[in-house]
Amino acid sequence: MVVRWSRQAPTQILALRDELTSREFDDPDLWWPQHPGVLGGRDRTAGGTWCACSVTSGVTALVLNRPQQRIAEPGAPSRGVLPLIGVEQEMAWLSDFDVSGMASFMLVLAMPDRLVAWVYDGQTLVSTEHVPGTHMFTSGGAEDGKADRYLHAFEQATFPDGWRGLVEREPPVDDPAALVVRHEQGDAAFATVFGQLIEAMPGQLRVEYSRQPWTADPWTAKHWDSTAPE
Repeated sequence: MVVRWSRQAPTQILALRDELTSREFDDPDLWWPQHPGVLGGRDRTAGGTWCACSVTSGVTALVLNRPQQRIAEPGAPSRGVLPLIGVEQEMAWLSDFDVSGMASFMLVLAMPDRLVAWVYDGQTLVSTEHVPGTHMFTSGGAEDGKADRYLHAFEQATFPDGWRGLVEREPPVDDPAALVVRHEQGDAAFATVFGQLIEAMPGQLRVEYSRQPWTADPWTAKHWDSTAPE
């Protein structure tokens, strides 16, 4: 994912979901009545999401799988609950949530006034606060080579057209440093299955999305406004 953040402008995000192609999901919407005003794509297997946005607060929370502990311990929560908790509770998300036993992850909170990422390796949870600018967060961390290959281009490109153009530049390939990927695993495939371009500020949210973001096919665009009179 790529996040362009400052305190003086809307937060701009590219979120690419890499997942088993057989795992079904729903497009972004207000799927969770227990989380009013929170929208995201819904994973049909576990019911959570990889990216959640709050229209009212302008906060976006995103989760990435990390490789250290791939399988959760029995009874541990799914990583898909983290964006829903993070987008509502923000910096206090750990106050009544226990990550013990979970599969490893990175949780990124892009808030109007802060950009913070937590990395859990199955044993230790470490947080990092980021300065204003354009940042790239990946499942493999610095070692996967994505940031070295693409971050400068995202820093220079306009949002959303330039960022969309970078995604559309190359087809999916079996390369961990590629922006969009496809890894064959016997009869299964792990690939980039979804892309979102998000622009968020308190009360205003615009999302463009595509299930084949590397193509030039039109992305679906939706806008939510919590400040508009009902």
